[in-house]
Amino acid sequence: MTQDLSNIAQQLLDIAKRAGAQTADVLVVDGTSVSIDVREGALEHAERAEGIDIGLRVIQGDRQASVSASDVSVDVMEQMAERCIAMANEAPRDPFCALADTDQLATDWDVDALDLYDSTSQPTSNDLQDSAMRAEAAALGVDGVAKAQGASSMLSDVSLHLATSNGFSGGYRRTSHSVSCVAISGDGLNMERDWCGESRSHYADVPSAEEIGRLAGERAVARGGAERPPTGSYPVLFDERISSSLIGHLVGAVNGASIVRGSSWAKDKLGEQILPKNMSLREDPTRKSVAGSKPFDGEGLNVTPRDIIKDGILQGWTLDLSTGRQLDMSSTASAARGVGSPPSPSTGNLELTRGEYSRADLIAQMGTGLIITSMIGSTINPNTGDYSRGAAGLWVENGEIIGPVNECTVAGNLLDMLKNMIAANDERAHLSRVVPSLLVEGLTIAGK
Repeated sequence: MTQDLSNIAQQLLDIAKRAGAQTADVLVVDGTSVSIDVREGALEHAERAEGIDIGLRVIQGDRQASVSASDVSVDVMEQMAERCIAMANEAPRDPFCALADTDQLATDWDVDALDLYDSTSQPTSNDLQDSAMRAEAAALGVDGVAKAQGASSMLSDVSLHLATSNGFSGGYRRTSHSVSCVAISGDGLNMERDWCGESRSHYADVPSAEEIGRLAGERAVARGGAERPPTGSYPVLFDERISSSLIGHLVGAVNGASIVRGSSWAKDKLGEQILPKNMSLREDPTRKSVAGSKPFDGEGLNVTPRDIIKDGILQGWTLDLSTGRQLDMSSTASAARGVGSPPSPSTGNLELTRGEYSRADLIAQMGTGLIITSMIGSTINPNTGDYSRGAAGLWVENGEIIGPVNECTVAGNLLDMLKNMIAANDERAHLSRVVPSLLVEGLTIAGK
């Protein structure tokens, strides 16, 4: 399959060159996905999608344009090339758009070492339906669960190939398997819902459907009888299930696109303390069998592990070639792209330094405060870092959980929150973003 995509990419590049493209790159994506949804013990929805998408980017001097199609016939490729060249000739000037220099391009990588593709026998549609039904049944078997909103099981198999007019050509294949379930406790206006979902590159590594369903049920029951918490300033523990969202706001603030626009509260913080001194944030695109791993980035550059923050100090921005040129820095090989758009900087696998305390230790340390297990909405001021989000979870008094809470808002400032947080040691190593529970002191809670 990868060889076929390589031929398609090179064919479109050749057509674009003959049509007058000065430089160009092509991304080809060929994928299959199967999704099964069940509800009340019966099949609710089944979907299978197969298709190939092809994207062409043409750079004419300091102008660029991108087009995409879902047809790889020669006629369509010729139309793509003509249209893309015409668009590029009329596009706004961008002195920073260009392909990588040839000496920047990756020349040696080991896709097999990343182990992104499950070469064993893939589950059938019946297998996926059986997993979803077992997850739903397990949720319904939890005492206190009124009903299940449904359960799902999904398989995806995607191959991609990137080729450039200055000599790069490379591709890889990845699979993903997932099972999820949503359970509901209570009735009427007292209904509460929660869920559990797991995804892995290899089907054999997905936890059992029964475990996923049971956790969804237990989480829904734990939210039963929730009340609004008191209003005031309290410590807040971001549970491991949602703590990566807090780190996500940090990652967004150090993204090169935000820095170039000047729309980031972190724009003047390079070389300064962002996290506690004992904490680092590391990106590693080379982790085995993880969703965010890849052998090269969206511009064909070799990827390597890097420290975004080391010992609390911000080391650098997340950059693709364009943002790197605008900031007079080197790309961090962080380009991501789709078939219909040019590259942009993005992070993949992240790992935050684990703490020395267990989640239970941090709960005991809190005294009185909030454990957030789910969040809704988001109001983040990108320029100031002011933070406000809707939340639900568990209320703690005297270091012990006393019951569920909901319909509250937590607010603070991201820089203050990040500099003073305490990490637990309950991170899950298989995730793309490995972030433990995080305790933040002195957030404002708006409740009853």
